[in-house]
Amino acid sequence: MVIRTLIASVLVLSLALSARSAEETVGEKIKKIFSTPTPTPTPHKKKKSSTTRKKSASASPSTSAKKKSGSPSPSASPSAKRQKKSSPTAEPSENPSPTETPSPSSTPTATPEKTKRGAPNATLLPEAISGFEKYPAKLQRLLTSALELTTRNLDYKYGSADPENGGMDCSGFVYFVLKQNGIDDVPRDSSEQYVWLRRAGKFEAVVSQKEDSFEFDNLKPGDLLFWTGTYSIQRDPPITHAMIYLGREKKTGARVMVGASDGRTYQTVQRFGVSVFDFKMPRADKGEVEDGKVRPRFVGYAHIPGLRD
Repeated sequence: MVIRTLIASVLVLSLALSARSAEETVGEKIKKIFSTPTPTPTPHKKKKSSTTRKKSASASPSTSAKKKSGSPSPSASPSAKRQKKSSPTAEPSENPSPTETPSPSSTPTATPEKTKRGAPNATLLPEAISGFEKYPAKLQRLLTSALELTTRNLDYKYGSADPENGGMDCSGFVYFVLKQNGIDDVPRDSSEQYVWLRRAGKFEAVVSQKEDSFEFDNLKPGDLLFWTGTYSIQRDPPITHAMIYLGREKKTGARVMVGASDGRTYQTVQRFGVSVFDFKMPRADKGEVEDGKVRPRFVGYAHIPGLRD
């Protein structure tokens, strides 16, 4: 009996041990099963990550597409704006060039007439002067060069003796024309020109205020004409104005002269600059001084030395 009980207890123990071992193995297997699945979540996560990547990828193109779809519109709009801005700037830059290029050519001729006082400068052909063809050759050349200056639309410019300055004053005109025709000893100033001819014994004084006075019997084309009182200046002698006598105009028979003036008349119209003018005596009923202002007075004429030789 005892032996049977022992054997039975041993069997029970062995069964229990085997059951425990079986339980352990089953537990270990379960643990292994649960431990092995641990990598499976990673693939699931990878799949999820892949799906997320796909989603992100799918989303990124959508966003990129949106960006692309959006980017063209802003990129196009500024370009369009830029084109709009650039097109007006380009068009005006092209339009003024044709409009401006003719204007310089027209402005030099137009502006002097608009800004210039009085009527346009007057000119005459040498053939329009009575008896010009009978003048000595040297005198013809001098008067022709003087009349050529009247065609340049030159203004009256005080202190200038060069047409390249755009104008000349009265004595500057005389100085330039005489120098141009080989008369080198002519002085620059009108008062000095008067003294120069007085000393040469070529001056003819005129006291009368009548144009038909005998004092004009010796007046010849090419003579220099002298005035005093055309403007206020302290000089001795007080000669302030000089011009070159042309002769008589064929058409009207009136005496004409050429030079630079700041307001003398031709055919009763004031001219300012290098021009042809009427040679007339001041009105006899006007005094030399009126309202505190000195009035011009013609003092005489003089023959240029060597001009008729």
